Amino acid sequence: MIKPIQSFEEYTATYASSISDPEAYWASQADQFVWKKKWTKTLEWNFTEPSVKWFLNGKLNITENILDRHLKVSPDKVALYWEANNPDEQGKAISYKELYEQVCLFAGVLRSKGIKKGDRVCIYMPMIPELTIAVLACARIGAIHSVIFAGFSASAVADRVNDAQAVAVITSDGSYRGTKSIGVKSLIDEALQTCASVKTVVVAKRTGDAVEMLSGRDYWWEEEIKKATPVYEAEEMDAEDPLFILYTSGSTGKPKGVVHSIGGYMVYTAFSFANVFQYKEGDIYFCTADIGWITGHSYLVYGPLLQGATQIMFEGVPTFPDAGRFWNIIDKYKVTHFYTAPTAIRSLMSFGNEVVEKYSLKSLKVLGSVGEPINEEAWHWYNEFIGKKNCPIVDTWWQTETGGILISPLAGITPLIPSYATLPLPGVQPVLVDANGMVLEGNNVEGNLCMKFPWPSIIRTTYGDHERCKQTYFSTYPNLYFTGDGCKRDENGYYRIIGRVDDVINVSGHRFGTAEIENAINEQADVIESAIVGYPHEIKGQGIYAYVICDKTDKSEDQLRKEILESVVKMIGPIAKPDKIQIVPGLPKTRSGKIMRRILRKIAEGELNSLGDTSTLLDPGVVEEIKKGAL
Repeated sequence: MIKPIQSFEEYTATYASSISDPEAYWASQADQFVWKKKWTKTLEWNFTEPSVKWFLNGKLNITENILDRHLKVSPDKVALYWEANNPDEQGKAISYKELYEQVCLFAGVLRSKGIKKGDRVCIYMPMIPELTIAVLACARIGAIHSVIFAGFSASAVADRVNDAQAVAVITSDGSYRGTKSIGVKSLIDEALQTCASVKTVVVAKRTGDAVEMLSGRDYWWEEEIKKATPVYEAEEMDAEDPLFILYTSGSTGKPKGVVHSIGGYMVYTAFSFANVFQYKEGDIYFCTADIGWITGHSYLVYGPLLQGATQIMFEGVPTFPDAGRFWNIIDKYKVTHFYTAPTAIRSLMSFGNEVVEKYSLKSLKVLGSVGEPINEEAWHWYNEFIGKKNCPIVDTWWQTETGGILISPLAGITPLIPSYATLPLPGVQPVLVDANGMVLEGNNVEGNLCMKFPWPSIIRTTYGDHERCKQTYFSTYPNLYFTGDGCKRDENGYYRIIGRVDDVINVSGHRFGTAEIENAINEQADVIESAIVGYPHEIKGQGIYAYVICDKTDKSEDQLRKEILESVVKMIGPIAKPDKIQIVPGLPKTRSGKIMRRILRKIAEGELNSLGDTSTLLDPGVVEEIKKGAL
């Protein structure tokens, strides 16, 4: 297992050596895993094609490093505590030995259906243990898994299944989410009406609801497990074979299938988990992400299990049966490491501190933030009321395409500044460039964030369309991976992400990151959340349009707007005052919590009839409400 860095002095020395000879550094990290055959060359790459290959000709199976390896030292250690949606339902504790046995059995089910190395398998399931088992069973036999968040519409599911040309779908009869019972299988049936490639559907029982089963295609998980021959001998895979495809929203509206390969992803997720979170034997780790997103892949399935961690898998939502559910789980399992999104933090803040104060939270040692830059107000609340000013906050920056965390504090090691992702991990080489692609040297600079050298878990391609990968990530600036984010590097060399480059607003020649203005707006006491976009302005070039969600209050909208403007002037200055402030009931968000600013920008520009497909949003209805109130 990866041995984490122990001090800031060690980090500084390690970072320097890792970028002076990155191949030697990553080879030393890869040496800490079980390989069936060692690689013959550590790295081959260019960012022109692009082509990146790590650990060439190395042979392995990632599940041997997750399961078989731990059987020898800690078979009875809990790998996964499963917490059901309803707190009154009995949870589960699954040991590494039990996880191994269940993965081998389900791998046998897949084999019995003719699924083989290289086949694509889509997984559309709620957060139940079978989801983790299905992912690892695919990896066991060399099938490429593509997990689709179990909340996407039938149309969105069909798009992804067809793009991957999946031969099988793994799903459940239904799911529980808060007070709702959702028909999962019926949605899959609707989606598969247009998916000719799918020959097999395996259905796990969760709700017990009656579902239609198509003879010759549909099989019950529980019945197939009883007949299965376990796959104890893991398929030998090449380090550069694809491990999974994960679809992410694209600017064209067509989802991009981001492909990650086995060897590099294994090394980097374990490495980043060990170093960022500083997980130690006996700790209990709780990542609230759904496995349908990259955070769930890297820091709920692969990273923690590769390191032999004990972790929580939670089926439900943070506000059921009340807004203290996360805090209840932390106390119940004595969680030491808690990793969640700023969206969740801001939402839970709005319920008041008295909810949190019912819980001790004294087991916590490390807090984490993921998905977007965390604003200062949320950071301070998280620090004070959840961490009791005693837990370092790792504000992690990374992307689906990066596979793992690239810039982040190391817990308890890196000195913190609120809202700063701080410093790159060893082996990660960020650069800031101006609009012309000129590298900005030194500190106290601001530009577009790029990477000049590959790390092991970098995107390999977009499935079935390598040109799209090239155009999206490697064509803006020659010989650089372009993240799409703007970034500041302060006088200490610390990095602060300031939002997507197209979310930087140029007002009368002054550049403002949307996050910067949102931070100022969110300081107003009645504001729950805000989103800023630019729109054409006759005098300023770009005006600032603010969409703001407010708490219930007796104040008029005019009074709220006045106080919001005062907050912005106080925090930034008059030049950053929004030109328009629309009080809204909600914001258009993806299922992973990202705000779809493209939609907000169109509304601000008055283009109400060209918003594109909104069906895959968390709440499509909120778009109609925003349109009605557009200024």
